[in-house]
Parts: sequence; structure tokens; C-alpha cells
Amino acid sequence: MNRRSFLQGLAGLAATSGLGSLKAFSQTPNPGFKLVDVTARAGLQFRHNSGAYGGKLLPETLGAGCAFLDYDRDGWQDILLLNGMDWPGHKRQRSTLRLYRNNRNGRFSDVTRRAGLDIEMYGMGVAVGDYNNDGYPDILITCVGQNRLFKNTGKGTFVDVTKASGLGGRSGFSTSALWFDFDRDGLLDLFICNYVKWSAEHDVFCSLDGKHKSYCTPEAYRGETCWLFHNRGNGTFEDVTATSGIFDSSSKSLGVAMLDYDQDGWPDLLVANDTQPNKLYRNLHNGTFKDVAVDAGIAFSAEGKARAGMGVDVADFDNSGTAGVAITNFDNEMIGLYRPSATGTYADVAAQSGVGLPSKDKLGFGCVFLDADLDGSLDLVSVNGHIDDTVRNVRNIGYAQSPQLFLNNSKGVFRDIASEIGSEFVQPKVGRGLAYGDFDGDGDLDILMTTNNGPAFLFRNDQVAGTRSVRVRLVGKKSNRDAIGASVRIFHGGTSQSRLVKGGSSYLSQSELPVTFGVGKRDRVDRLVIRWPSGPTEEYKDLATGRSYECVEAKGIKTLITF
Repeated sequence: MNRRSFLQGLAGLAATSGLGSLKAFSQTPNPGFKLVDVTARAGLQFRHNSGAYGGKLLPETLGAGCAFLDYDRDGWQDILLLNGMDWPGHKRQRSTLRLYRNNRNGRFSDVTRRAGLDIEMYGMGVAVGDYNNDGYPDILITCVGQNRLFKNTGKGTFVDVTKASGLGGRSGFSTSALWFDFDRDGLLDLFICNYVKWSAEHDVFCSLDGKHKSYCTPEAYRGETCWLFHNRGNGTFEDVTATSGIFDSSSKSLGVAMLDYDQDGWPDLLVANDTQPNKLYRNLHNGTFKDVAVDAGIAFSAEGKARAGMGVDVADFDNSGTAGVAITNFDNEMIGLYRPSATGTYADVAAQSGVGLPSKDKLGFGCVFLDADLDGSLDLVSVNGHIDDTVRNVRNIGYAQSPQLFLNNSKGVFRDIASEIGSEFVQPKVGRGLAYGDFDGDGDLDILMTTNNGPAFLFRNDQVAGTRSVRVRLVGKKSNRDAIGASVRIFHGGTSQSRLVKGGSSYLSQSELPVTFGVGKRDRVDRLVIRWPSGPTEEYKDLATGRSYECVEAKGIKTLITF
């Protein structure tokens, strides 16, 4: 989180080719949906505890994440909210994460204690994946201190297998994480981001006025390498950080996303770093990776500077068949919106796309691509909030900041419509985590967000335009059970859309694993093509819209529900 002097303007903005389209798009009609705050009526009674007592310890600024997951495999998305705790010597309350079971009627029940997750830890991020392929999703919680792995028993409870799995004995300041099968052996491996070398005993004194302690920026601390763990297939993991090419003690990592950068069928990784260059780890198919971020044009800003990367997501937002990238940054740095080229490089098109200028005065954390209005083009959501509540005394920037929802006009131009889709959504918040999922089973995507030292929010997506979607849940057989790494593409009316089944992304958070395609008012799609992580491709023709499908690898497709 960089407090360096502001970047100087938006060079060349007046000459960008998208300004005419931006002006026209600003006059578009009603977006066709609303985001309604249903937190209270859903029964989500939660407040994040940063542990702040006045000591200004660095982890207090970063908040915690959230996840949509179907932990009991009943077909309905449940909710997990991460939490911190009071620091030793400053105990005031007991705080734990919260697991909420979906009651299938718009409400949730707190099942944390019943599930065996009523455990105090300074939680940061979450990654959900079925690492033992038993059909039930397991939970990895990243922490300040010891990360924790909870195995799903399939009976509504979880067991702490941190030590037994080989993940114990490592203390760090971990942030985002994800499950992915980097060697394509059908078993999910684990990638964990670490921020900086930090401990409460060695917290650095920083001050804005030379007298009073303030929160330090990451420049005050040494970096730390991310970790990569290979799944042995017997319930244990091997640390392959050093041998895989991932080791880099200069990184200060906050976000990670999986993508197929070179479209070779092997999963690559994009890591968002804070005041250090971003990393793009290309999978070399032999258990090792090579950082190609500089060559790909995604390590630095267009001015050649390392920005304060927080959250990250990847998706085919221009329906080209290749994934682009969004990275949230510090205020005065803008969101980075990278469009891929045919040569394997990226161009930051934030300014001309309409995303750059509206995000310039925001400090962004969680971000996700999703088709909010189900028109077939992916939109972008970002949650924002500063790191220090005294910032308003130093600069004219708010601590709580409004979330943003950039609507995609399908022509590469975005418009922030947060103020048009519900007064509750646009209210300023100290935003951190962000995830999406269809919690009410109506075919559109709802939004879950967390705030630092504050409440969580659940926003129900209410479509008012009669639009339809196609949802697909994949089950791997030869591939990993969750089919993480699978590519799904639909074709209709001469156009196409693609989605990647992925864990991680955003910031400290995870969205649901089923993929959703908005199709407007279409009754059918021409084709649906799946490329499984294990290699084979399957194709299904003439599918009805307004339905959720389940496809089991090499076993066919069936309708789960009709919306």
C-alpha cells in the first residue's frame, strides 16, 4: 500500500480512442437489475474483528475474506466469513470465522460450532477445494501465524488436518490462496501467498507526524516468498516452493488468480504484489514455472512502476476466447485492466475502457468479473476502502469508500453504475473481501463482501429485464473432482463466451465453482464445449437456457434445476 507521491495525471487520456464510446455509454438506459441488501433478513449476523487496540499493528489494516461454497453438497451455496482475533495481552472478546448453511428459503443458519469450526485464529484468506477427491469441499484458511487445513468429513463437520497433512510448522503472514492441479495428475495442489516478514514483537514504528504511531506501508518490511505444495495423493503435501521456480523472497503478495495464459491446457498463475512487480508464473509442464510477467507487460504500470496490487481476477471480458486481467491498486494508481493480444502480451486499457479514471481516487481490494445483468458480457465489481481511518486528516480521501460496478457494453467500454443499482450497495464501506454466487437458485449472481473491522454484506441480484442464463457445474473423474482448470465455452447466434473453473481470485476470497453464462432473452444455445483438465473435450448441442446443468466427465450432462 504505497504512499508515494501521486502519479502525474493520465497521460494521453484525451487522445484515447474510447472517449466517444465512453460518452455514448454514459447515456445508456436503466441497467436492468438491482442489488438489494438482504444481509439482515438472510440471518448473517457477523462483524469482523481486526484486533485493533491502538497499537497500529500491520495485519489490522487488511481485513479478511469470504467464500461461497456448497459444503454439504445439497446444490445450494453456503457462506463462509473469515475473522481475526484479539492480540495476546489485549483480550476483549472471542471471535471466530462463521459458516452459514443455506436454508434454501433465502435465509442461512449459523452452523459454525456444529461443523467444528468454532476455533480462534487470526484468519485472513480462504481457498475451497476437494483435495482428496471424496466429493466434499475442504477448506484452507490462511492466517497470521499457522495456516489451517480443515477436511470435510461429508457428515456436516470438518476435522483439522493441518499437522497430519504436512502443512503444519510454518508460521507466516499469509493472505490469498488457491487450489489448482499444476501437474494435471487429478489431485489439487495448493498455492499460498505471503505478504511480508512480520511479527508483533518486531512491528516497525511508523508515524505521519513524527510523534504518533501509524500503520506502516510494506516498504518498511522485507518481502516473503509464496509457497507451493504438491498433493501426494495420500492426504499429505510436499513443499515444492524451492524446486518449482516459485521461490522469490522479494514478493509482497496479496492476490492470486489461476489462468491459462498461453492456452496450452496447463494452469498458470498470476500474483498481485504490493509495491513489488506482479508475477506471471508460466507452467512449463514439468513441475516448474517461469516468471514471464515482465515480457508479458503485466509486471508494472504503463509508466514502468510497481503498483500496490491488492486483488486480482482473470476472465474473458471481451469474449475473445482469451482471458484478460483486472488488478486493484492503491488510490491514485487506478485499477489495472489488461487486455490480451495475439502475441502473448497484455495492454493496460483501463483509461480508454472507462475503468481507469473512476477508480483513480479509490483504494481497491476485492475484485471479480461476473455477468451482473446476464447480457453475455462480463462486468467488473470492485470493493474499496482505505487502510487508516486517519487518512481523512491528511488527505481529502475517505476511509470508507463506495464499491464500484463497471457495466460492460460488450464493446470494450465500461461504466460505473453502482449508484444506479441500489442505494444500499453504493454506500461507502471499508471494503476488503468480495465473492459471487447464486445463493437463491434463480440463475443470476449475488454478491458477498466483507469490511475491515465491520459487518459483512450479502446483496441479492434482482433481475428486472427477464434475462436468462445457463449455469454449469462440472464433476471431474480423471480430472480433479472440482474440475478446477476446466474451460467451458458456449456458442449462440454467431457469438461465444468462455469461462474457466477456478478457485482463488479477488482478494482473500473465493467465489462459487459453477460457471454462469448470461444469454439475454435467448431460449437456447447452439453448443456447449468443455475442455477437461485431463485433456479430453466434450460437446453438447442445442441446450435450453434458464437451466442449471451438471456435467460429469465422460458421463454426460443432465439438468439440475430450471429457473
